[in-house]
Formats: sequence, C-alpha cells, structure tokens
Amino acid sequence: MTLMISEDIKGRMTKEFQSSLTRGVKLVLFTQEHECPSCREVRQLVEEVSALSDKITAERYDFVNDAEMAREFKIDKIPAIAFERDGEDCRIRFYGSPVGYEFKVLIDDIIRISRSDSGLSDKTRAVLRSVDKSIHIQVFVTPTCPYCPGATTLAHQFALESKMISADMVEASEFPHLAQKYAVMSVPKIVINESVEFVGALPEEKFLEKALDAAKR
Repeated sequence: MTLMISEDIKGRMTKEFQSSLTRGVKLVLFTQEHECPSCREVRQLVEEVSALSDKITAERYDFVNDAEMAREFKIDKIPAIAFERDGEDCRIRFYGSPVGYEFKVLIDDIIRISRSDSGLSDKTRAVLRSVDKSIHIQVFVTPTCPYCPGATTLAHQFALESKMISADMVEASEFPHLAQKYAVMSVPKIVINESVEFVGALPEEKFLEKALDAAKR
C-alpha cells in the first residue's frame, strides 16, 4: 500500500506533535462500507496522521449504518472529518480530501485544537465572544490553490473561538453539485449562512466583517 505521507514528512510531523500537542484530539471520520472515490484516501490519511502521536486518536463511522452519529455531527456528505476535544465537537469539518495545500491546514488545526488556542488576535477574539447567532462558513477549495489554506484556516479559527460558528472546508471538485449550486468559478469561494458570498483570501479583520454581516441577515 502506497503511503499518503512520506516517511520524511512523518518524522518531522512526529517531532512537531511531540513539542506542540498538549491535550488529546480525536479525528472523527465518516465514510461508507462501499467507499466513495476519495473515501479510501481520506481514511488512510487519517490513519497515518493519528499514528504519529498518542494524543491523536481516530474513530471511523459509516455514513449509512451509523446514521444517528452522522446526524449528531450534522454530517451531510462524505468523506468527512470532524474533530473532538475532551468529548466536545469543535465544529470544524473537512469535506473531501485535505491534501495538497490543505494538508497543512489539517495539521495546524490539530495543534490549535489540542492547545485550545485559535491563534486569532485579541480584538477578533473579543468580537467573537459577543456573537449570539449561528454562523455557518463554507470554504470551497482545490488542492492546488495556494490561497485557499488562508481562507480555510481563518474559518476554522473562528469556529474554534466561538461555539456559535461552524466552518467547513469543501473540496470543490469532489462535490460538483455544490460547486454548481454556489457558482464556484474560482477558489477560495466562501459562502456564509447562504447569504454572503465572496471569492479570495481576505485578511482576518475583513473576513470577520463578512461573517458578522451574514449573522445580521
């Protein structure tokens, strides 16, 4: 079986996890018995990453046979990766394969979740603490887009900071029906609460403005 992660990168990641992880992180994977085209790839990736640290665990669920668990995590498509810390859903999702440029986002998410530190500015943290309406952020990406990780990262940071926010990375080519629905012509394409849409990786302050605008509509 071909490895998803090279031995050299595994070695570097193992050292990074040893020095950075403080609390346990669970990767919750949803696939299905007859695996979808990218389900096997994502499953193998999750298995390889979780094997690099005793602070990372992985659980796999079948989207059909474990429908109740899928509903609990509000998973509506596969493959999907959700995250738990101390038994609590972190509201961060990867739909599709987090490969290419998005792989680093996956690793950085694990570290931020483990350390309970979103990495956002104090100003942004203060604003997010006052959010009292649900905000759902979808970031459409492709693995070869160098600007997409910045948008995915900010969305996931917002979700980690506020329990009112959920944030999804959606690999556009793996979900063409969604790409068509939201007219994804270029990436990153961000859709917030079905009411605010924009293209491009915005700075933290501007991204926050868009999220707050969506919450008001």
